[in-house]
Amino acid sequence: MASFRSPAIRNLISGAAPYLRASQRRWAQVHDVRFLATQQPDRILEKYKEKLARKAKEEGLRDVNELKEVYKEKIESLKKKATVEIPTADALPTPPPSPQSASPFPPPPPPPTIPSEKPAGTPGMKTLSSYLDLEKIRELPPKEIEGLWRLRHVNSAQSLCASIPLPVYRTIESTAKKFPQFILPLPRENKPTEIHFLQWTFPAPDTVVVLFTHLAEYKVRGEYAEPHTTVTHHLELANEKELVLMKGDVMEGKGVSVTEAQWLILCLQRFYGEQGQEAARRNLLEGFKKGDERFNVEELVQEAEKVV
Repeated sequence: MASFRSPAIRNLISGAAPYLRASQRRWAQVHDVRFLATQQPDRILEKYKEKLARKAKEEGLRDVNELKEVYKEKIESLKKKATVEIPTADALPTPPPSPQSASPFPPPPPPPTIPSEKPAGTPGMKTLSSYLDLEKIRELPPKEIEGLWRLRHVNSAQSLCASIPLPVYRTIESTAKKFPQFILPLPRENKPTEIHFLQWTFPAPDTVVVLFTHLAEYKVRGEYAEPHTTVTHHLELANEKELVLMKGDVMEGKGVSVTEAQWLILCLQRFYGEQGQEAARRNLLEGFKKGDERFNVEELVQEAEKVV
């Protein structure tokens, strides 16, 4: 899931200030290779000047310059043989990875895919047509569509489904766009209340998704935390039938039962879907968004208990 570290989450889950990394500046000497190459012949001539003078006398020549003229062709030939063309970086072949030089550490995980950036029809994101024949469904009244939607998921043990009247959904959606992240409590019998992080995403015009994640897991894994429940709202029939069909998928082995996920969805609808919400709930949504230090989890639990 994408990372949305709001100020309220930082205040809630971080026990210390972020680590500070001291920046280090490393200096390196950079030489111009061309300068070194042009200066080398003069240094060699100076070093062997006396020997070259003796060689000129032995050859019956006046000086070193005359010696250079005599051996000019030979010198040029030797220069050409000694010239090595230095390839550019683009011309260098890419060497295969060496087993000895390979890093002992596994590569980092790929960056997460932000659901809101998924185009419609992306593989893995099911539309309503994945479950129902839209051409036939459009001919039915809303009540029959609701019944078929429930029947479609009756045999799925890890699924939840519901139909939402369009006016109610529009209120929920409007609030969600103002407060796309929030936390909700999950009371457990004889155990401390758990806090869960929720995130609204809008991956396509006809698809709106809510991801629920354990806040404790989000604290540890951040954007790599996996949601335990995914709630998808299908809007393909919204304008025509004034009906939004909802489907919830609860992952097995993530520590949340279908009944508990149902509780979280019920809380979600109460916090987001009531016209003009109670002042306390509205204040909690606004306080969380702003990262208000006065945001009180105990008040959140008390408001959630009023849902039932």
